[in-house]
Amino acid sequence: MTINTLDAPQAVTGSSTDTTRPRVARSPDETRLMYGAILIGAAFLLLGVVFGADMVAALGSVTTVVGTIIGTFFGVQIGSHGKEAAEKAARTALGKLDPDTADAVIKQL
Repeated sequence: MTINTLDAPQAVTGSSTDTTRPRVARSPDETRLMYGAILIGAAFLLLGVVFGADMVAALGSVTTVVGTIIGTFFGVQIGSHGKEAAEKAARTALGKLDPDTADAVIKQL
């Protein structure tokens, strides 16, 4: 068993000679999450530099806005999931009815 170490040319050029393991690409969601976390961390760092002593007030303002946005995002996600589940249940129920009865129900909706 060998340990892969970076030799000088790899460290300078950033190239890799290890081809035994293919590089796995990140999904768009993982990339978005990573950059979002970096952006939030940078924003808090910037707030600390700009506001200094008034950090509590600035942090309170930022967390209020961020909390509202995150709450809205998850609320919409949960709502759309519930809608999909309800529509699936309605399609299943309509599929078990006679075609004439199902058409009458659809016209009433």
